[in-house]
Amino acid sequence: MPSFTCTASSCHPIWCSSAGKGGPDLNKQRLPNVEINGGSKRYWAWSSETLSHVSGVATLSSATSVAQNEYIAKQQLRQNIPTKKQFVDSHRQGVIIEGGVGYRQTVVIRSYEVGPDKTATVESILNLLQETALNHVWMSGLLSNGFGATHGMMKNNLIWVVSRMHVKVDHYPIWGEVVEIDTWVGASGKNGMRRDWLIRGQASGIVFAKATSTWVMMNQQTRRLSKMPKEVRAELAPWFIEKKAIQEDDPEKIVKLDNKATYVNSDLKPKRGDLDMNHHVNNVKYVGWMLETIPEDFLETHHLSSIILEYRRECGSSDIVQSLCQPDDDGILTDGIQHDNQVTNLISGFPLASEILRGNGLLGSVSLMPLRYTHLLQLNGESQKEEILRGRTTWKKKIISLSFQPN
Repeated sequence: MPSFTCTASSCHPIWCSSAGKGGPDLNKQRLPNVEINGGSKRYWAWSSETLSHVSGVATLSSATSVAQNEYIAKQQLRQNIPTKKQFVDSHRQGVIIEGGVGYRQTVVIRSYEVGPDKTATVESILNLLQETALNHVWMSGLLSNGFGATHGMMKNNLIWVVSRMHVKVDHYPIWGEVVEIDTWVGASGKNGMRRDWLIRGQASGIVFAKATSTWVMMNQQTRRLSKMPKEVRAELAPWFIEKKAIQEDDPEKIVKLDNKATYVNSDLKPKRGDLDMNHHVNNVKYVGWMLETIPEDFLETHHLSSIILEYRRECGSSDIVQSLCQPDDDGILTDGIQHDNQVTNLISGFPLASEILRGNGLLGSVSLMPLRYTHLLQLNGESQKEEILRGRTTWKKKIISLSFQPN
């Protein structure tokens, strides 16, 4: 349903041909003529006072003056947000599942969502998670005119913020591949909500990725976290289920880095395009800032297999951000197998150890690059550096490459 850094009423116009049969008497209504790109003339009018509901979507039962409530009506026309629960959305290729409370969306991986190896980027996957979450709320009939906010939330001036997210990726979808994304929600304590996702290939049925996240509410004016009002809980509770994509009995804690971190980028500035509808830097942008600090040669040979994000505060358009990254010396990669610290220390202490072991057939190709990194995003202020985000990334070696090789 939303984002930390984060994550209007609607109506259809009445379109009537000038020669339409069985329609309203257009002469008596004196509607203005609108000619579209040289085509036949059609009549367009709307009214926020004469709404009726057809299949749960607000439509018009009669037409009145275009000038009346013009701004609201145009916004309603363009968004067309359902006012009742929908079970199928042909435009978004979405359907309600899980006994009427979950959501599944079919997505084709676009060319602009993949990297040089033709596989979807981490940022693209996170964007798809956010989009399907919002579409789930859209189809629920609970969506107001906020960024995933329900009617009760808007009444109480509340917005969603994500406090934690964990994504595991086993396989990356490729350009042109059709994937199905399932998402559902559940309770998280008294004042939070959990949202989970599962991504699978439509043709193969292979599960590509799983994700879980925790959301809380923030007062849009005070920017303080808020308890969940009873009316909001009443809206959400019927949609809660206990199913979990990732079982986290004891969530991993992420230590705070200091300025002695190996990799530091101290001059990151949000752009206007980085802001979401809640005027926060979108959480997907944070991930981009995190990954930019990791060595390029490592990124070329490894895929992200897990990412844990702990959000601490929002980031605005005028903030300057510092990104810190520290490799974790807790394992090496040997033919795709991670070994413990004892082996790591052995090989690290003897530069020729890997060559000797390989020569004796005990090891294959050995990479001394760490498989895990700890991250920190913080405000780069003169007096204090407030935390924005703590992160942990885990990586695996790329097995195949789908990059284009010219003749």
